[in-house]
Amino acid sequence: MAQLWTDATGLSTAHIADGCVRAGVEVRCGPAAMTAVSPRATRVAGRCLPVRHFGSVDVFLEVVERAHPGDVLVVDNQGRTDESCVGDLVVLEAMAAGLSGIAIWGLHRDTRDIRELGFPVFSLGALPAGPRRLDERRRNTFASAEFGEHTIRTRDTVFGDEDGLLFVPEDRANEVLMHALQIRDVERAQASRIRLGTSLRDQVHFSAYVQARRAEPALTLREHLRRVGGALEV
Repeated sequence: MAQLWTDATGLSTAHIADGCVRAGVEVRCGPAAMTAVSPRATRVAGRCLPVRHFGSVDVFLEVVERAHPGDVLVVDNQGRTDESCVGDLVVLEAMAAGLSGIAIWGLHRDTRDIRELGFPVFSLGALPAGPRRLDERRRNTFASAEFGEHTIRTRDTVFGDEDGLLFVPEDRANEVLMHALQIRDVERAQASRIRLGTSLRDQVHFSAYVQARRAEPALTLREHLRRVGGALEV
């Protein structure tokens, strides 16, 4: 699935989110403030490798021992903004182990070094100060990670780009991606027709929708689009 993401030119997390809607899969996005640290490394995809941070780097070294090539390290630092929890050495270790990227519900540091590495790292922002605490580990340290309002497990896949992060159940990912590809193709065709002079309103028969809504007040634009084959999902 990560290869499909890599090979699918123009496929975005927005398309995948719409693909989730089309497939009836819950849309689980990372926090809106989540951004890629390096402008050269804004796309990531892979199986989630969750870990909960309690103040010490040893959990990262331990979880990397459990990693498979292509995994994405998903770090739960409870969204804390009073400390950074991932720096350049952890990023280098992840790269050396063959991981595809890192997603942090929290902060990072060593921004310049991470950017030079060109490795996909997503976080809520940067802070110079690392942790000055050591909390007790929990039993679920490596079983799951809280990420914003969602619980992420190894049976999840994460996709990331300039719009942020999106988590999809691994067993539904291929289905969602196929829907996303169909939506992408329809939207590309719509964009091309707009450039050639046919408005989006004409393409989706918007006047007909307005008229039909008078007879069917409950008719939604999304349902109308399904009838006419449109792909406008917002």
